[in-house]
Amino acid sequence: MARPLELHDDRLFPADAAVRGIARELYGAVAAMPVISPHGHTDPTWFSLNEPFGNATELLLAPDHYLYRMLYSQGIGLERLGVPSRAGLSAADPREAWRIFAANQHLFRGTPSALWLAYVFSKVFGFEVALEPETADLYFDTINEKLASDAFRPRALFDRFNIELLATTEGPHETLRHHHAIRESGWKGRVVTAYRPDAVIDAEHESFGEALETFAGLTGQDVHDWAGYLEAHRIRRAAFIDAGATSTDHGHPSAATADLAPAEAEALFDAIISGGVTPERAELFRAQMLTEMARMSLDDGLVMQIHPGSFRNHNRLLFDAYGRDKGADIPRPTEYVRALKPLLDAHGNDPRLSIILFTLDETAYSRELAPLAGHYPCLKLGPSWWFHDSPEGMRRFREQTTETAGFYNTVGFNDDTRAFLSIPARHDLARRVDCSFLARLVSEHRMSLSEAAETAVDLAYRLPRAAYRLDAPALSPQTLTA
Repeated sequence: MARPLELHDDRLFPADAAVRGIARELYGAVAAMPVISPHGHTDPTWFSLNEPFGNATELLLAPDHYLYRMLYSQGIGLERLGVPSRAGLSAADPREAWRIFAANQHLFRGTPSALWLAYVFSKVFGFEVALEPETADLYFDTINEKLASDAFRPRALFDRFNIELLATTEGPHETLRHHHAIRESGWKGRVVTAYRPDAVIDAEHESFGEALETFAGLTGQDVHDWAGYLEAHRIRRAAFIDAGATSTDHGHPSAATADLAPAEAEALFDAIISGGVTPERAELFRAQMLTEMARMSLDDGLVMQIHPGSFRNHNRLLFDAYGRDKGADIPRPTEYVRALKPLLDAHGNDPRLSIILFTLDETAYSRELAPLAGHYPCLKLGPSWWFHDSPEGMRRFREQTTETAGFYNTVGFNDDTRAFLSIPARHDLARRVDCSFLARLVSEHRMSLSEAAETAVDLAYRLPRAAYRLDAPALSPQTLTA
């Protein structure tokens, strides 16, 4: 007999009955609030075309590196799991890939993926039995049948999930045509973009040269000239703002910033463009460009997000065969105090600038990040991210940052995911963890229940709206000079 699918109403709430009761009350006030998803990596073509998703493997397994990296760690090759490679779409049979996934559900015990999956299987698809080898085909066929219906098309799910805003992430060398198509379709769902310029800033990026050529074509600028290169960024930022963007995003290896004299910055750029790329020059150029992006944000109002500290594509064999973002990005120590000082010396006291800091290095929370955000007007702390987007990671974040930075130098939660169906699951988890943390403060008489209730709403809804300036859109240069 199949095991029942477990999704307890009190999951993630405190074990102590009295504190659990407070958490329930707080959660009850925010559980049904709209979802603000201001940073993520879902595909805008889902919403522009609104075509049915293909099958369970294609939607739930093949795009989700949280899932297939765990299977890969146990010796299961990506070629068996439906994951596309550089050669093209996978030749794996989707049903067989799903069976492999079902047979290895035990690998996810105790992980946030288990919680997200249980939510999706129960709340989205209505399953009452657990996924295991005996139910693999039942799951696969039921999910595929539902995906073929109009109720499971991307826009219908967007509305069902009560998503108020969803941001995707594109580079300045991408056309944004799908965002324009969404707007022109008349659909009321708010799907916007975010400006991720890494491919034309990181000289060590494998697509740097090709991306620069496309960048030039889209802007009509000589991007091999320093002035033309900076103007090209301004032009594309304005185009992103026209497509709804309120933020930029920077996934650099470190948090390093620089503020070189104009002649020094130009000479550095010329050296890189002429082929003189060294690790030291590439790092200094990335550092300089964070400060250049901050200056542009002072002009156009885009909020900066800095996501440093990942050794990306650590598995060279996997990268060569499958490309980027295949579960082989590994956190490394990240320093912020010295790294950010050049940018903060230049612009850190200007309240018009807004920078949201993320980290994969939890040792920096209380030592560096909370003190920095608790002082500089331009800084806010992004939520626990990526490997720490988990119940324990969220608790550690609140415990190590709240006493110094408070709640109001943070920005609520963003899901940062490619897995569309997991978005409500991730936000539900975050709301439960935050309500549990607030309940503890109430039970210890460190906060009143009314204060906790207001804070819970702020964390779930108001803070991300404010931090990402969703009510005060950024301004294009044309608007500023009009």
